[in-house]
Parts: sequence; C-alpha cells; structure tokens
Amino acid sequence: MTQTAVLICPGRGTYNAPELGYLARHHAGKLADFDAYRTAQGQETVSALDGAAKFSARVHTRGDNASPLIYAASLLDSQVISEEFEIVAVTGNSMGWYTALAAGGAVSPMAGMQIVNTMGTLMQEKLIGGQTLYPFVDENWRPIEGKEQELLALVRDIGVRKDHQLAASIHLGGMLVVAGNEAGLQAFEASVPTYDRYPMRLPNHAAFHTSLQAPVAAEGRAKLGTDLFGTPDIPLIDGRGAIWWPGATEPAALRDYTLGAQVVETYDFTKAVQVAAKEFAPDAFIVTGPGGTLGGAITQSLIGIDWEGINDKAAFQTRQADKEILIAMGRDEQRPNAIKRS
Repeated sequence: MTQTAVLICPGRGTYNAPELGYLARHHAGKLADFDAYRTAQGQETVSALDGAAKFSARVHTRGDNASPLIYAASLLDSQVISEEFEIVAVTGNSMGWYTALAAGGAVSPMAGMQIVNTMGTLMQEKLIGGQTLYPFVDENWRPIEGKEQELLALVRDIGVRKDHQLAASIHLGGMLVVAGNEAGLQAFEASVPTYDRYPMRLPNHAAFHTSLQAPVAAEGRAKLGTDLFGTPDIPLIDGRGAIWWPGATEPAALRDYTLGAQVVETYDFTKAVQVAAKEFAPDAFIVTGPGGTLGGAITQSLIGIDWEGINDKAAFQTRQADKEILIAMGRDEQRPNAIKRS
C-alpha cells in the first residue's frame, strides 16, 4: 500500500565526522557529473572531499565544500526512495531549499549543483557575520511559555544598538538561530543563560537569512540566470511557508525568491513543516541525509500545532514506536525503511 510522504532536505551543519564517506557508502559511481563541474571551477571534487582519509572541520565545514557535499548526498538520497512512498511535497531547511528545488524538479540536478556551489562559495569568500543557536523548549520539547518571544525581543533590542547587527535567522522547531556581526552575537551570547551546549556558535556559518547577506544575494543574481529555473513537478514549500505549485510557478519569480528573500530574510523552517503537515496530511516525513539531526526540529514543529495529537516528545516517541512517521535516511537504522529494495 502506497503511503504519502513529505520530503525534507537538510541544510548546512549536517555533514560531520560520522558522515565522512557517506556518498561512497550509499551512492558510489554517481558523482561523475558533479565532480566534473567542481574540477571545471578549480575546486576539489565531491568524491575527493567525501573520500578523505580523515574528517577536517577546517576543510569539510567550509561553505564552498559543505554545500556541494550536502547537496549531493541529499539529492541522491531523494532519488532512491522506495516506490512505496508517494512524495506529495518537498521542503528544506536553509541551504536545503536549493536541494528541494532539484528534488522537486524545479531545476535540473546540475543546475541545482551550480546554484548551491555558487552560493556556498560566495558565502565562504565573503563570510559576513555568523550564527548562534539557542533553544526555547523544555526537556519534553514543549515550548517554555514566553521564552521564544523573550529571545526575539532581545534580538530586536541588540539589533538596534550602535555597531551591533543581529536578527532572527532561522526558526528551527524549538530552536532559534540568530545571526549578526561579532558585536551582536557576543551581546546575545552574554545575555542568555548558559546551559548544556548553549548558546552554540555554529562554525564556518555566515549571517545567513539576514540583510547582511545582501552582497551575496546580489552577486548570486549576477552569476545565476533565470534559465536555470523551471516549474516544479512536486509542490515546494519555501522558507516563508509559501507553496510553489506545479503548473502555476513562474521561473523568474522562483529565481527572485531563491536569490532574494530566501537569502536576506528570516527562514521559517518551523512554518514550512507545519504547512506541509496541515496542507498535505502526509503519512510520513522523510528526511534525506546526510546526518540525522533535523528530526528534533521537525518533531518540535509538529508539537507546536499539536499535529495528530503529538503534543510533546513522549507522545511523538509513542507514535513513532507504533508507526514510523519520521524516517531519517542519514540514520542507519531508519534508512532501510525509506529506500528501494534491491
């Protein structure tokens, strides 16, 4: 019996030491075109990066390297999903939007590589600002009353101080990603309670999804033409929660969003997941690799709308044990439940 599923593509920060060799393990022999493109750009091939003897944070987390690695792993994963699933919509987190474009058929695989590689390289070359991650949920993934609003008010307060730049970058389930210049980030980090790993500064991350990235967006538009974009085959849900429908999408408008608002405005991944749940009522959510860290944010987004009675972490775990509704292809124990059987 066919199940419906929403496909979710991860963003930066998902290819780490455990993921080294991910492409070789799962997609051997499928990287020739991507490698040829990287070689033509004078960059190390995706195969060589994935096949390195040792993971190097200095090398593998750079935007110009991490972006194509994640894109290749995620897109190729999307191509091996079992026919038992009907993909009814595609979305992604941050950089995952570029992958979603290709997975949903709005751009070709090579056009997607060109987009993600160009933007990742521009981000790395300019490396404007940074990002910090901070949670606002309790141990059971329930929102702490008033905490998110408190954090957003703090971000606004810091953002208007002299020589300080700070804004909400990504709404990530029960996490808020803030981005800004060094003064803004330090002020935020000094103003919130420290516990566990938080506040967590994200390595080699620029101030994504803020006005600080306007120069990157402008240069991206200069390098990436409308000819790369088309109309999706599957509905796409963007970082505002807006849906791009097959047969009703203007390629120029899709490019304008992708290289405009998507780069310089807050990315609301939480809303994208919630729209996917409410509008498409899927039987499951499938998260492509690499990594398996996005599951928490997806679940917390669903808890936020009490989706099908899932109102906390325990309720999700009970539901997941009964019938798997979240499948992370980057997790070895879950991957077989999503892929085609040989």
